[in-house]
This record gives sequence, structure tokens and C-alpha cells, in this order.
Amino acid sequence: MGAIQDFANYAADSSHWWGNRGILHRSVEHMRLSVCAVVVAASVAIPAAMFFGHHKRGGLAAQSIVNIGRAIPSFALLAFLFPLSLQFGFGLGFWPTLVALVLLAIPPMFTNAYVGVRDVDPAIMEASRGMGMGEGQVLLRVETPIAMPLILTGVRIAAVQVVATATLGGLFGFNGLGSYIFEGFAQQDDGKLYTGAVGVAVLSFFTELAFSLVAPRATPWLRRDRRPDVAPLDVPPRKEVFS
Repeated sequence: MGAIQDFANYAADSSHWWGNRGILHRSVEHMRLSVCAVVVAASVAIPAAMFFGHHKRGGLAAQSIVNIGRAIPSFALLAFLFPLSLQFGFGLGFWPTLVALVLLAIPPMFTNAYVGVRDVDPAIMEASRGMGMGEGQVLLRVETPIAMPLILTGVRIAAVQVVATATLGGLFGFNGLGSYIFEGFAQQDDGKLYTGAVGVAVLSFFTELAFSLVAPRATPWLRRDRRPDVAPLDVPPRKEVFS
């Protein structure tokens, strides 16, 4: 109960909610960084993955290169990027953390989009071409809608990872929720530490929830008709009339 009490005492103090170091400001900064990282990663990964998936050439090589990002810990990337950011005048916190998060978010987005487009039934694609569609129309009007559930899943996975990993930015001067965790450790302030941890958990939960609500609306063609089955009426067969 001590942890819960420490968190409650810290969060109940209204002075901890306002100002540049308050809970609200740091939560907004945390989400701003996360949204920027997801948008940049999606704009890089998804078009490239759809291109490779459509042409079914070079995708495995590109996927192998992209997945190198999974093998490099985000903390190591931040430690590498931090002095470079200072050297080239990008400052503390936001920019090195953003680059590390973009590299973290690209692999799941690329993999899911590539697999989703690549695995579209060839018969559907041939039928589309037979109807006179060009390659761009096949990609955008046929393959993309079919692959959309997998694409959204990749974005969802990446977004939750980014929200959780953005916490590391607190070690490198980023004024997000991670700052509470590292400041709490340094100051032996359990209330501040738990506030940061709970804040990140809540943002991750709402990110997951948001995607669960958006996904069905983004793919309305996949909704099943939930109306109860109605037994057909007994209609007598029509009599054929020959003239």
C-alpha cells in the first residue's frame, strides 16, 4: 500500500499538475514526441513496404535491413545520437529521442505492410487487371484495402512501443513523463517515480484503446452483417410459361 499512497499523495498535490514541469505539460510533450515519431516512421515505412510488396521483388532484402533496428537497443541509439545532436546544434532531448523512436517504429510497420500487400490473392489482382486497372490502381484500390488490417496492426504495435520507449528520453534532457521516473530515482522520491510510471502506462493503454476504436471504422468493408438470420418464406415455384 505504500506505493499507492505515495502516488496518491503526489498526484493529489495540485502544484504538481501545472507549469513546465507539471504532469499535464509533460504528458502533452510525451504524446507530441510519440505522435511525431509514429507519423514520420509511417511516412517512410508504409509506402516503401507497399511498393516492395506489390512488385514482390527485393522485399526480403529490404525487410532484413529494416529489421536491423530491432537488434539495436533504443538506449544505445540514444547514447549514440545524443552527442551528435549537441555537435550539430539540435540540442537536448527532443531530436535525438525522435530519431531513435522513428528507427524503433519502422520495423513493425514495414513488415506488416509488406506482408499484407505481398500476400493478396493473385487471382484478385489478375481480375483487377483484367478489368482495365493500371498497376497504381491495383495497389491503391485493391491491395491496400485488403492489406489495411495488417497495416493498422503494425502501426498500433509501433505506436504502443514508441509511447513506452519515449520514457528513455528523460535521461537525455527530454521533458516528458520519463523525467519523473529518473528524477524520482535520483531524488529518492517514490511518489514522483510512480507518477511517471503510471502516466506512461495510462498513455500506452489509451493508445491501444484508440487503435481498437479506429481500426473498425477505418475498414468498414470488413464489418460483418450482424442482423439475425431470417428463414426464407415458402414461395411456390414459378410455372414456366411457353409461348
